[in-house]
Amino acid sequence: MREARLILDDGSQFIGRSFGYDANTVGEVVFNTAMTGYPESLTDPSYAGQILVTTFPLIGNYGVPDAGVGNDGLPLFMESERIYPKALVVADYSKAYSHWNAAESLESWLKREKIPAITGIDTRRLTKVLRKSGVMKGKIVIDGINNTEDTDSIDYGSVNWVEKVSCKEVITYQPTPNTYQQTPKRVVLVDCGVKANIIRCLVKRVLMLFVFHGTMTLTNSTSMGCFCPMVLAIQSSVARLWKTLENSLLAKRYVLVWVSVLVTNFLPVQQEPIHIS
Repeated sequence: MREARLILDDGSQFIGRSFGYDANTVGEVVFNTAMTGYPESLTDPSYAGQILVTTFPLIGNYGVPDAGVGNDGLPLFMESERIYPKALVVADYSKAYSHWNAAESLESWLKREKIPAITGIDTRRLTKVLRKSGVMKGKIVIDGINNTEDTDSIDYGSVNWVEKVSCKEVITYQPTPNTYQQTPKRVVLVDCGVKANIIRCLVKRVLMLFVFHGTMTLTNSTSMGCFCPMVLAIQSSVARLWKTLENSLLAKRYVLVWVSVLVTNFLPVQQEPIHIS
């Protein structure tokens, strides 16, 4: 393993070893406190352009599942079709892995997706720095590797990440016919970095979803509600969406819902459609 350094904007340096793809990179450094679920975190579009730090010390011990797709067209065990963070930082990477669903190691997956990763970092100290100072730009520099991108000139905040992660065309998801008796309510989902499980949870609640690009203008929509996960949503998307609802003849029947992933997970699954009024 090559020596690798994570250098923060405030000058802090953390030295470890590279176990992913050998390339220098830059991104906004953020941390995740989940004890499990690193395949889901790595495929979460809301981490696009960021360097992801896992606070749980042991990562990689159950490998990576197969990137299968269900009958609904959604990934079975991941949140999207690819890795979105620019890099991964962990305290202790386990080369040995064991799980009934494992198809490959985390290391081989990262290398195939060309994602740098560092192990041996004191992630507890790093997390304390980020909690005190807030998220900041950082760069990963691997010993013996020439810069593959200009790590000093890239500005995370100037990039339109919604444009990069949103769907390119309207996608429709429908609930299974035998799960409801009435016509499902039609809901527009504005894709500003939506996870597959958000779509899955809404469809289970007997909603017909129309997934729109985060910058699309909605006109003449007959949908009864609108859903916009607040992850990478930008001000222009919010303003355009609100204007559409104001001008709609059905404005009084629309509901604009700003929710987080957690709210979706706690909503009860029901056999009847949700009534939005």
